This record gives sequence, C-alpha cells and structure tokens, in this order.
Amino acid sequence: MELCIGSASPLSSNPSRFLDSSISCKTSTSLPTSSLHFRHVSFRLRIRSSPPTRTRLLRQPFSSSPSNGRRFTVSASSVAVASEKDRLPADIEVTEVQEPNSRVRLSVEVPPVVCEDCYRRVIKEFMKQAKIPGFRPGKNVPESILLSYIGKQNIQKATVESILKRTLPHAMSSVSGKALKDSVRIMTKFSEMENTYISLSSLRYDVIVDVAPEVKWIPEDGYKSLKMVVEIDSEIDAQRACQQELRRRHKSLGTLRIITDRGLQIGDVTVLDISATTIDQDESNVKKIPSAESKGFHFDTEDGNRLLPGFLDSIIGIQRGETKSFPLFFPDNWDQENLRGVHAQFTVECKELFYRELPELDDLLADKLLPGCTSLKQVEDSLLQRCLEVEQTAKDQATDNAILDQLSKMVEIDIPRSLFEEQGRQLYGAQLLQIQANMKLNEQQLASLSSPKAVSEYLENQKENITHVIKQNLAVGDIFRRENLQFPTEELVKEVENSIAEFKRHKQEYDEERVREQVQEILEGAKVLEWLKERAEITYVTR
Repeated sequence: MELCIGSASPLSSNPSRFLDSSISCKTSTSLPTSSLHFRHVSFRLRIRSSPPTRTRLLRQPFSSSPSNGRRFTVSASSVAVASEKDRLPADIEVTEVQEPNSRVRLSVEVPPVVCEDCYRRVIKEFMKQAKIPGFRPGKNVPESILLSYIGKQNIQKATVESILKRTLPHAMSSVSGKALKDSVRIMTKFSEMENTYISLSSLRYDVIVDVAPEVKWIPEDGYKSLKMVVEIDSEIDAQRACQQELRRRHKSLGTLRIITDRGLQIGDVTVLDISATTIDQDESNVKKIPSAESKGFHFDTEDGNRLLPGFLDSIIGIQRGETKSFPLFFPDNWDQENLRGVHAQFTVECKELFYRELPELDDLLADKLLPGCTSLKQVEDSLLQRCLEVEQTAKDQATDNAILDQLSKMVEIDIPRSLFEEQGRQLYGAQLLQIQANMKLNEQQLASLSSPKAVSEYLENQKENITHVIKQNLAVGDIFRRENLQFPTEELVKEVENSIAEFKRHKQEYDEERVREQVQEILEGAKVLEWLKERAEITYVTR
C-alpha cells in the first residue's frame, strides 16, 4: 500500500483553499511491501472553500511540554473522520513546534501496542494474498512459515508503512483545516524509522506541514479608509488618443514619396540602420548594446517622443546614404533596467527617406477612415467614444493596481515556502506561455527554460515580486471574509460555464473544480476592490 499525501490540483494563492482532515490512500495491487516514498509523497485531500478554522482543543489535556513546543496526547478516537477500523488501540504522543514561514513540525511517538496492532494487520493481509506452496490462498499459515516465505525484513517494512498510514491522520488532527495542500512532508528517513521499530518495537517520526498564514494588518482595519494618489498616463487621455488615432488612419490612406533633394524633417518616414556602444575612456571596456541595434528600422518622425530622448533631434537633416554618430544618455526611468544611466554612442545610417502625400481630410474621406461613417464629425465622435472606454478601463486598472499595492504594504504575513513556490511557478508558467506564444520555442529551448535550475533562478530573482503578489492575494481574501462580502451564486455558475465553454472551444483539457476555484477567486477579488473603492479617498493625476 502506498501512502498518499495528495496529488490534487496545485494550491492557488487564495488562502481559503485549505485541507480537510480526511485522507484517502491508494491501494496497490501488489502485496503490502511496496515502499513508502518520502519527501515526495502527497496527501490526496478534499478541499473546502470555507475559511480556515482555529485549531480545536483536543480531548486529552496537554502534558508537560518543551519550551519551544507543546506536547499532547491524541486520543485513539479523536479523529472524527476515522472509520471504526482506523481507531487505534492506544493514544499516540505528538509534540507540536511552530517554525518560521508558517510551518509546523509534528514529532510523533507511536507506542508499542499500536505498532503490534499494525503488525498483526500486516500479517493478516499477507495471509490473504500470499500464495505459499502447500497452503490454500486465504487460509491461516503459521507465522514462522509466513515470515520465512515473505522475508522478515519485508514484513517489517510493511509494518512501518502500516503504522504511518494509520497514525498520520491522527497526528495531523491538530492542524486540520489549516494545513496547506501538498505541503505535508515526512522528514524522518524510512531506514531510521525501521531501525527504531526493530530495536524498540515502537516508532518515532517527524512531519512538517505548512499552515494557513495569519494576516496581520498595520494599522488594524486600515484598509477601510484608504487614501491614495493614482497616476494616469497622458497617453490614455481620450481626447489626445482620439486625435492620434484619427491621424494614424489618415496617414494610412496616404502615399509615401521618395525624398532626393533634402534632409529629414518632422513628418517624414525613414529607414535606418542603428548601432550603439557604451562610452568609456578605456576603449577596452567599450561594449556593444545589442538591444539598441536595428537593421532596416522604419521610423515615423511623428512618433519621435517614443524613442530615447534626443534621438530624433540628433538625426534631423540626415540625408539618404548619410551616416551620423552622436552620444546619448539613457535616463534613470528607462524601461530596461540594465541600460538606466548608461552613456552610449549611437551610429545611424539613413537607408531610405520618404515624405507623405495625404488626401484632404474631409467628409468624402469619412467612410475610408471608419466604414459606415458619412461625415468627419461622425468619425471623430465614434473614435472618441472608443477612446473614452479605453481610458476608463485603463483608469480602473490603475486604481486597482494602486489599491493592491497599498494593501500589500499594510500587511505582515509569514509566507509558507510551499505557497511561495507554488505562486512563483504559476507566474513563471504564465511567462513561459507568453514567450512560447511570441517566439515559438522549440522543444530543446522549452526544456531548458522549464528545467529545475531555470525555475529556481526565477524564484530567487523574482522573490520580491512573488512575495508582493502573495501578500496582495492574501490581503484581498482576508478582507472578503472579514467583511462578509458575497456575490450572487448565479454569477459564479455563469462565469464557470463561460470558462468551460472557452476551454472546449479551444479543445483544451480542464479541471472543473480548479476552474470553479479560479473563477471564485476572481469574483471575490472584484467584490473586494469594488468595496474598497467605495470607501477610499482617491486623487488622480496625469503624468
């Protein structure tokens, strides 16, 4: 028999997904001598969506405990979900010690009487299954003959496995409802447990498990009266965006003409070959800047403000076939962090130079600018309406991001390692999917990026970001429960149906329970953000 400590769906960032104390075990078709896997075993446990409960008091009083933990007796019948056959003939002793990162260590001591009972069960099971020459299957076989046929060492191994399977649910009773899925680990080596059982006829083992972390607010209830300033990018201003879109559509109807008698002016389009190197007094330290290099770069001078400051001014007047070289400085707010503050020497060669010949912008052009429109005003009104919707969406997103950012700064959480790793893997997986969609990686590249080393490096490099996301999610979940927020059940059902329909449309496999969990998390988050925005003092500024 193989002890399972879970292969259910991955733990979500929602803190309400906790383990139930009911444990199901797979039963192997082979004899009960199959080895137990440690540090990689998993409990297959039911998930419930209710919030974590506080550890219930055990029936037996605590005995004297060490200074760094508590020692208590778990009654042989204390596990409510245990069936009659799983009741133990005696109590087990469990010492619980709180460790960093919301982890609990359970040191379990199983008395000889329980070990003997497990031994008898193993012997009985072998008698049922073993096919020993001279004896009918299922009939009683003298124990000495059975031991000789099966092997004493195999019997001992199977007994240790049986002890673990029967006692672990009892030992875990103190963290029932708090343990995070897929976080249970038996830390004691199987060989050590086997030696203890052989020499003392008893068993000792240690289990560690991550539990639901406590969300501590500083100040308490501070989320109820948020004050913040939200920066809105000027690029999303509806009026400005509308004019830019109208200009873009107008330019798309024009014709490019080659320039032969003058240099580059604002409004022209040019094709450039660009290269760049760092600037250093020691020429041996000069390096190329690959991300700043481009061949056949099509540059619309009306979009000059989107490039490095000073680039457009440096190439004004350049003529076809001419090369210019000039220094520029990457500002401290440049998107690529590795280039911030870098002094670079750019070399630009003008390959082609064009001007635009545009048709007159009037009502006759309306239908070409936006099909179905009969006047220029109708085009502008329609574009403005679309831009207003985009502006509002961007504004809402910026507000949500600002709220979530502030929430993460208001909570103290001792994040479990298993939760950190799971969230990190989810983020890395999403990043890989994006890379795969954009670049179409081959199998070798995908395998390299998916290797344990690559994942480990991502977790280390993105530690701050992953922690930030977890704190946001746990804070939102805590507010949802604290304020008893709700959303209509029919809304959940509808969104789940829509999500499943989307999976089916793309012929993708899905786990309906997992889909439901994710949809519920999204709806909970939306409800919390709506509730917070109604009570927050928000000031918007344009940057």
